Amino acid sequence: MEKISVKIKKKLAFCLIFTLLSGLFLIGRLIYIEVFEADFLQPLAYEQQSRDRLISPVRGSILDRNNVGIAVTESVCSVSAVPVQVKEKEKTAQYLSEVLELDYNETLDKLNENVALVRLKSKIDVQTAQEIREKDLDGINVDEDVKRVYPFKNLASKVIGFAGKDNQGVTGLEAKYDEYLSGSPGKILTVTDSQGVQISDEQTRIAPENGNNLVTTIDASVQRYAEQTISKAVEAKGAKRGIIIVLNPQNGEIYAMAEYPNFDLNEPFEINDPELKAIWDTLSSEEKTDALNQMWRNTAINDTYEPGSTFKIVTSSAGLEEKAVSVDDTFVCNGYYIAGDRQIKCWRYPRTHGQETFVQGVLNSCNPVFMAVAQRLGAETFYNYMVKFGFTQKTGVDLPGEAVGIIHKLENIGPVELATMSFGQSFQITPLQLLRAASAIVNGGNLITPHFAKAITDEDGNVIKEFEYPLGEQVISKETSDTMRGILEKVVAEGTGNKAYIPGYRMGGKTATSEKLPRKSGKYIASFMSFAPAENPQVMAFVLIDEPQGVYYGGTVAGPVMKELMSNILPYFGIEPVYNESESELDEAKTSVVPDITGLDVQEAKKLISDAGLTYFISGEGNTVLNQFPLGGAEVNYQSEIILTTGN
Repeated sequence: MEKISVKIKKKLAFCLIFTLLSGLFLIGRLIYIEVFEADFLQPLAYEQQSRDRLISPVRGSILDRNNVGIAVTESVCSVSAVPVQVKEKEKTAQYLSEVLELDYNETLDKLNENVALVRLKSKIDVQTAQEIREKDLDGINVDEDVKRVYPFKNLASKVIGFAGKDNQGVTGLEAKYDEYLSGSPGKILTVTDSQGVQISDEQTRIAPENGNNLVTTIDASVQRYAEQTISKAVEAKGAKRGIIIVLNPQNGEIYAMAEYPNFDLNEPFEINDPELKAIWDTLSSEEKTDALNQMWRNTAINDTYEPGSTFKIVTSSAGLEEKAVSVDDTFVCNGYYIAGDRQIKCWRYPRTHGQETFVQGVLNSCNPVFMAVAQRLGAETFYNYMVKFGFTQKTGVDLPGEAVGIIHKLENIGPVELATMSFGQSFQITPLQLLRAASAIVNGGNLITPHFAKAITDEDGNVIKEFEYPLGEQVISKETSDTMRGILEKVVAEGTGNKAYIPGYRMGGKTATSEKLPRKSGKYIASFMSFAPAENPQVMAFVLIDEPQGVYYGGTVAGPVMKELMSNILPYFGIEPVYNESESELDEAKTSVVPDITGLDVQEAKKLISDAGLTYFISGEGNTVLNQFPLGGAEVNYQSEIILTTGN
């Protein structure tokens, strides 16, 4: 027998040692997996051997300040299929395509797919889902699902925004506070074999974690008033669009932000422009996307404009604060002002305002007065006040996509630029930036943070998180603020804002007529800022009408709109009128009790409203009054407007 060589012995020894070490390693690895990794790997193994169907969580509601649901979630169902378990595919496809209003061929194709699970349709009503369940079709699952619903349809559409099919916020507050609203999905786990065939009726249900509620500062009633008011104004003036914002100038709570045209939140992909709708099918995907983005765009915060004369309150405040001007200073308006080498006209040119005090200049909205004040301040000081009042930064409003003002750099502000900036031209800001500055001017001098979110609550109403918005920098003194409130009150009582005057109410305000670029295009923006009560402002409102046809002056166009708005919302906020002797004789000083007309025929409701000395505005085309505002029994001013929502 041949003797085994040393070399072979070494190889055998090496193989033996390697095999032994490998065995020890495998045994060690097995012990490690069984002992130390069991808790981690067991669920993964179960998931690998099972099929899961997601359960959508209930998205938290968005509530107004009175806990009225303005975005809520309804229970619906979804239908899915396990293709390998569907026995009579053609028959099943035929039935489901009819019940679910699907294309038969597409449904059949899905039932023939080589996948573990396929979704056939989501967001179906509970009755249809129950009908399918009762059929007990092989391989067809009917699961619980949720659907986002907006009860007031168009109400605050550009603020609330909407959620997509995946239950995620897409725009507005829905997107901004998605982390609080969305929740976490659950699962239904079913044991299957390697082919995906269910091998047990036993299922494991992992419940979803529902989202929390967002309580906002929005007041649904004030928002409704604002939307009805601005829609009527835009249509009456044939304007391009209109905006109304209502907020508390003391703390920045936004009660309403309305824009017209708006869109139905329940149908956010339904274009609202009739001309575009007529050619919609001919547009490219990119063109459709652009059109939808424009429809969803909140121009109150996303777009900038030249503010015009409403900005004069900033120039006035800076001049008074720096003592560059006093209320008794005298000016002479010749119909124009010479800035550098240019003659810049007053809006009244070729007529003049003649000799006037500073206060009279504000009441007359006289451009030369403000150009003179800006010249006294100088470019650097004037620019510093623009920075102080927040025009070079965002307001911090809790909505996505906020724009910031477009302002000259200090080194580029010459005599002409300084003059035009003094009365609100040659730079651009957002409407909300203007209101933020105006709030500081009348609230004692402090900047505020405009906002919508108040708190996060659970489904039982328990507060989980409160949002805080401390006052910002004091940009002018209380003395200057007090003086400005008094001057702006006179603007409404005696000056260019007199068309917004409401007997019994001490209101302040400022009008503006902004000529759009390019100049001489014949396109204007009419706007009006107002607040009440003048002595202690609790409500501030802003009206903007973009490209009104015909008469376009701010006082003439936006003034009556402001009057209508304030006439309705001031009593709603409990701000009572106090009439002087002459005002007490006016019809507007009289009050009337709102009749209870909910549920009545529209014609009968109209008669009761007219008999009560009130007017009405009807929303809807039905024959029955479904809702009214104010509610029956409320005491309102004579000739106040009652909003009726009708249906069948």
